[in-house]
Amino acid sequence: MEIGTVIGSVWATKKADGIEGQKLLVVEVLHGTRKDRDNLLVAADVIGAGIGDQVLICLGNPARLIVGQGAVPIDAAVVGIIDSLDIPEHDIWRYAD
Repeated sequence: MEIGTVIGSVWATKKADGIEGQKLLVVEVLHGTRKDRDNLLVAADVIGAGIGDQVLICLGNPARLIVGQGAVPIDAAVVGIIDSLDIPEHDIWRYAD
C-alpha cells in the first residue's frame, strides 16, 4: 500500500468497460519529499474520499479486485481515508527515494 493526498479529480466522458461511473482521483504519493510532481497517480475511489484527504492506496491486482472482481482496467484504488499519521521526521528521510 501507499500513502498519498488527494489533489484533484479526473473527468472522462468515455471510459473502458468496467469503469463507467467510477470516480477517479489524482493522488500525490508520499515519498518523503513533496518537491516534485512525478509522484502523481490516478486512483479509483471506492470509499468517497475528497480533495485534501490523506488516503491509503492499493496498487495492482488488489486494486482491480476491490473495484470490480479483477476484470477492470484499474492500477490503483483508494481504500482508506487516514484519520491520523504519525511518522517521526527522521524516518521519512530514511525511506525517501
